[in-house]
Amino acid sequence: MVNKNIIFVLSALFILIIGITSIFTVSETEQAILLEFKKIIRADFEPGLHFKAPWRQVKKFDDRVLTLESRPERFLTSEKKNVIVDWFVKWRINDVSKFYTSVGGDKAQANIRLDQITKDAMRNEFSKRTIRELVSSERGQMQDVLTKLVNPAVDNLGIEVMDMRVMRVDLPEEVSSSVYRRMEAERARVAREFRSRGAEAAERIRAEADRQREVLLANAYKEAEIRRGEGDATASDIYSQAYGRSREFFQFNRSLMAYRQAFKDENDLIILEPNSEFFQYFKKFK
Repeated sequence: MVNKNIIFVLSALFILIIGITSIFTVSETEQAILLEFKKIIRADFEPGLHFKAPWRQVKKFDDRVLTLESRPERFLTSEKKNVIVDWFVKWRINDVSKFYTSVGGDKAQANIRLDQITKDAMRNEFSKRTIRELVSSERGQMQDVLTKLVNPAVDNLGIEVMDMRVMRVDLPEEVSSSVYRRMEAERARVAREFRSRGAEAAERIRAEADRQREVLLANAYKEAEIRRGEGDATASDIYSQAYGRSREFFQFNRSLMAYRQAFKDENDLIILEPNSEFFQYFKKFK
């Protein structure tokens, strides 16, 4: 009875192991191939639950879009100048059988092969273009050309390039320093030219302002002299008329004006002889 129980348990355990090793699942983000003694038997599994013989092996691969981020690489332009380029490639597995047989299903190995192919394509395209063309709006057109060139070359790897983008195009440090120095010298020259023009304009404006000032002062002086002359003439006429009407009053008024002018400050001091005509009106009012 004990032997039968042991046999039953072992049989159930064997069946369970067979069942576990015969069932596998494929998710929506995966592709799978079925191998029998390392030979591909099937590679068209849909997402879901599947069955296989226990001795057969299942390999699963990522079905999502993957990214290759390459290290900065130096390329030569049509002007025989070096540029340093950063880029990335978006790719996915489109033939899982080819992918397994060409790179052993190793994503790292696929990236290495893809990196070399893209470098060759970029080296060829960059050699046809100038630096100005590489950094201008033509970059998008060049990226489309690169994608079309790379895809046939990677078809035997079982992958497809979805997109290829150049992130940055830089000059090498030694060239950048030289270009910067030239740009700095050019900007300094332009600045000197602008300063020279500004100084010339300032001198011209200053000279014109001085000329206008002199003209204004001369006209003002002329007008003042005319007004002063007219005022003196009017005053002389008034004095003449006043003198004609009352000579004594005129002399008295002029003397008062002289007194006011002579003694306008309390500290003023005048030393004259007592009989001086300047005090003639003081004598009359003693």
